[in-house]
Amino acid sequence: MAFAESKTLALQICLDREACSCSTIDGVWGRKSERALAEYARRKAPGAAVPSTPDAAYDRFFASSGNLFRIETVTAADLAALVKVPESPAGKSALAYLGYESIKEMFAERGHLSERALERMNPGIDWEHIKPGLKLVIPDFPTMESYLRSWSGQRPAKMPVADRVEVSLSHFEIRVFGKANECLAIFPCSIARDKAKLPPHGNLKIITAIANPNYTYTPDYTPPGQRPRRYVLPEGPNSPIGVAWLGLNLPGYGIHGTPRPATIGNAESHGCFRLANWNAARLYAMCPVGTSVIILP
Repeated sequence: MAFAESKTLALQICLDREACSCSTIDGVWGRKSERALAEYARRKAPGAAVPSTPDAAYDRFFASSGNLFRIETVTAADLAALVKVPESPAGKSALAYLGYESIKEMFAERGHLSERALERMNPGIDWEHIKPGLKLVIPDFPTMESYLRSWSGQRPAKMPVADRVEVSLSHFEIRVFGKANECLAIFPCSIARDKAKLPPHGNLKIITAIANPNYTYTPDYTPPGQRPRRYVLPEGPNSPIGVAWLGLNLPGYGIHGTPRPATIGNAESHGCFRLANWNAARLYAMCPVGTSVIILP
């Protein structure tokens, strides 16, 4: 079976479409995929056993799902939008936009994919010499931009509105619930590496929601006798906070995207809750300002 025909890959795509995300789709079954499947199975068949394999799960729930992919053409505008992102905060702050550094990164994010999965889905591509007109196969999802426009009167079809968000520190996961207490979405997240920076358990709320935010960076260390130097980094998918920011009523804390989706699901943030950019955009579309956020053990 070709990689693009793998039932594991297809199951991850179908679960993602149902807002049961494994974060980065890669065709590899693991903990995040298992939790996404368990949530979807609970919705569809409460009390029933979860299928024991990805193949069995796909055959039970999604065998008639149809085509899961679309073909996109690399354009001259895509290539012109690529940037080289400097390592230093000063270098980043000098840019107008923290965009993608490669076509591989750009199209992997459009398809909610790991870059390796994109390569395997499109064999034989010379990724170092991409030209306009190249056609690439990716999973078919709405664009992040469609979610980020959601509070400007252009909400995506069937996009539900959250009543509350629960963040599980032990499961590295965010769950979104509706007014009828139904689970609307499950998104793997990253939490603080330093346990001292974990927020206390309890109730918070979203007080700001910003699409395509800029980011003010202040170095952790300032030499004695010098004033702290702050850098305003521009918006873009390679911003440290990704494409969306949901600020909480706990100073310095929020839920946001990341330019490194492969790291999601670990204790590796500075304190905030990180999501893959596409999931941060979806959560942004679901959560009006004032949405309750509950921090759980």
